[in-house]
Amino acid sequence: MSVVDLRLVSEHIDISDEAIHLLSKSEQEHYANLRIKWDGKLIEANTYVVFHSCARGPAKGGIRMSSHVTLEETRRLAELMTYKCALTRIPFGGGKSGICIDPNNITADARRVLIQNYVHVFGHYIYKGTYVPAPDMGTTPSDMAAIYGLTHMTESVTGKPPRIGGLYGREEATGYGIATTTRMAAKDLLGKSTDKLTVAIQGFGNVGRWTAKFLHDWGAKVVALSDIYKAVYMENGLPIDEIMKSKTLEDSTLPEIAPNDLLTLPVDVVIPAAIENVITEDTAKNLQAKLVVEAANDPTTKEGDAVLMSRGINVIPDILANSGGVIASYIEWRQGKSGSLTERSETYAAIEKQISGAYKEMTEFVNERKTSYRLAAHSLAVKEVADSMRDRSWI
Repeated sequence: MSVVDLRLVSEHIDISDEAIHLLSKSEQEHYANLRIKWDGKLIEANTYVVFHSCARGPAKGGIRMSSHVTLEETRRLAELMTYKCALTRIPFGGGKSGICIDPNNITADARRVLIQNYVHVFGHYIYKGTYVPAPDMGTTPSDMAAIYGLTHMTESVTGKPPRIGGLYGREEATGYGIATTTRMAAKDLLGKSTDKLTVAIQGFGNVGRWTAKFLHDWGAKVVALSDIYKAVYMENGLPIDEIMKSKTLEDSTLPEIAPNDLLTLPVDVVIPAAIENVITEDTAKNLQAKLVVEAANDPTTKEGDAVLMSRGINVIPDILANSGGVIASYIEWRQGKSGSLTERSETYAAIEKQISGAYKEMTEFVNERKTSYRLAAHSLAVKEVADSMRDRSWI
């Protein structure tokens, strides 16, 4: 099932049947059963690489490594990347890789060989520049360094460590973009400055932790955080600087709450920053926040979204909110091609510029057409891709 309802979008923008037909399916889908022998044991991983649309540039999207990876998930994530890049005017298309294996169940050396096998099978797309991978759930900058080492092309992969052609600010880029989006949306929709906000963040991986850090630094009261180990809550705000010293909440002695309760706390803003489909119909009925900012990809189900709309709870969609990462990836890719150096402050400024421009367009669309923010973002992104198809005489 497509992430974007193209027929609904067509009611708000002029889009041809040809464009709808092309965008309703992936341009390319590739499968391989990666296999290595390690410590006398056979390790296998079903692996998918999907290019949803390359109308606006090479396919861009991370490599996800998880035991839950499926072709359908990889398709949806590739589609989201198409529209994320289009909405923020980044000249990339949408792609994604999924390696179906639990990264915690293999050794670091076995993991490195598995990544080498991935490049052996799919590397021609990377060498040609057709696909530009990056880290995603379960993969790291070190994995990207391994890919760089095999290709010897600085621009072949993004999310690398800065010492080997990576970008200063890339690690925290997605979190910075989410915090920036939250600050703008809270001012417009809640009439609150950042230092007056209470926030609950589900997820303490790279995205959630940096989102918490920036919002805390800008004065927001981050009252709840969670990861796979536990959820912590303090009504007067968590000690974010202290929490940032640890990678997980596992050893935290802070007051705990049930993880399922985090999304329904009485806060101004809820930020799902973990996995998809966490704001279900039931969760949406009990949500007390007045604003949801989607840091994770696809965190709200269709049924949950309908309930939030009926209750007047605004949702800033993922294709805008978490686009800081791909914006930074574009800067790193461009840096690799030109040989230029980019300061961290320049990375932040570029993220803020692109997101602010897209946010303004989205808000104007909402005000003119009386749509939801999600439909506005989807409509603008689809129009950008369709126009690109027309420019290339595809339609």
